[in-house]
Amino acid sequence: MTQRHALLKILKDYGLITLSSLIYALSFNWFFQPNHIAFGGLTGIAQILNRIWPVLPVGVMVIVMNVPLFVAGVRKMGMGLLLASLYCMATSSIFVDIMAAVYTFSPMEPLLASLYGGLTLGFSLGLMLMANATGGGTELLARLLKYRLPGLSMGRLCLVIDLVVIVAYAAVFRSLNNALYGIVALYIATIVMDTVIYGSQRAVLAYIISDRSGDIAAALLGLDMGITLLSGTGGFSGDKKKVILCAIRRHQVAMVKELVNERDPAAFVIVCQAHEVLGEGFGVYDKNAM
Repeated sequence: MTQRHALLKILKDYGLITLSSLIYALSFNWFFQPNHIAFGGLTGIAQILNRIWPVLPVGVMVIVMNVPLFVAGVRKMGMGLLLASLYCMATSSIFVDIMAAVYTFSPMEPLLASLYGGLTLGFSLGLMLMANATGGGTELLARLLKYRLPGLSMGRLCLVIDLVVIVAYAAVFRSLNNALYGIVALYIATIVMDTVIYGSQRAVLAYIISDRSGDIAAALLGLDMGITLLSGTGGFSGDKKKVILCAIRRHQVAMVKELVNERDPAAFVIVCQAHEVLGEGFGVYDKNAM
């Protein structure tokens, strides 16, 4: 059964990688290439070279330039991630060239191309990283830098790296407008990427202050929700109270608020976002996590 689950997970991941590669290629060929919008990472460099030497296909150049990065990443990340990333890089590059050969997209309003290009690009990169793969280039370099800069999100790391390429794009093509549109697309892409990667990991913390904390705590425990009782003192009254701390999923917020209100309408409830929660029922620590 364990082997079957492992096989299903691999098939699911590679299916997700294939889908993300297809969306990536569509984003590049539809929104970026025909509108000459600056594209970050190695694809951006390949785009520059393709403009100078049209005989060099963008997809092939991306593969060639990625080789040194993949060699450097083997020791740090292991063969599993590297194999998935190689597959991701190959399929996305092949899709880019096949789409370009089969159909030529017409230029559109640059602002629309930047908005929708950033949206589709960020979504595709987020899916790749969720499947424990990268498309090479910026994402692979950002994944390596993540070990040294764990406080920065993948989106932020990609943003810094890609900005350098976009500035180079502007210098080579002497097209400030295209570079500015590229920055807009890049900023949107990083937001969408972080939303896809970290959105499912976010939880909510609820602080509940009530004179009936015992009843509320028992009700929460009855729903298999983990709670912690903190000692508190009322600033005005000086009364000793138990403060309930509870980590919950976002879809459970309404249910918890209703539960508290039924038992104590005068309860004081504070709900705030938690970037990540580790522990039973939530995530576990992983040194390779993004």
